[in-house]
Amino acid sequence: MAERELQEQLAARGLELLGSCDRLSQRPGLMEQSALLRDFTPAEADLLGANMQLVRARPGQLLIAEDEASDWMMLLLRGTVDVGKRRIAASDTDEASEVTRLAVLKEGATLGEMSMLDGEPRYASCWALSEVEAAVLSRVAVGRLITSQPAVGAKLLVKITQLLAQRLRNTSSQLVKAIQKAAEPPPA
Repeated sequence: MAERELQEQLAARGLELLGSCDRLSQRPGLMEQSALLRDFTPAEADLLGANMQLVRARPGQLLIAEDEASDWMMLLLRGTVDVGKRRIAASDTDEASEVTRLAVLKEGATLGEMSMLDGEPRYASCWALSEVEAAVLSRVAVGRLITSQPAVGAKLLVKITQLLAQRLRNTSSQLVKAIQKAAEPPPA
């Protein structure tokens, strides 16, 4: 996705475009809070930020739509985001009450890494619970970073892979607990 196409997609979502995300390392506490940035030097984080688009969303605004095809991810810089999934039996006409909350994410969290990497439709939806600022990274920008700064690009891909592996471990643990609970005999 070209930079202009990304900006058009974000604007169509109703997100306020604020330019590139320069001086990412200067955001108070972000380098320590963000699992994505934790191993980056300030210079590397600033290089990454220069390749990201800064956006702002209002409370209640949809950031990422379930089943939408797109190839970008977000780094939450400020605010709180609700992550939810339509119930499996739910149809497109069901009310919002048919959404199961998966997580509430705060500053430093990442959203949308899977679709950014594989281009597949989004697994869940994300809504701003408060005013949100986020840095948006496209697959094209990652490719550009890998070409121009291979060490930073490699570090970014390793960090994203680690984040996805941790999410898979957490999901597997939750699945095992649910299966064990379902297998327990009912109380007498």
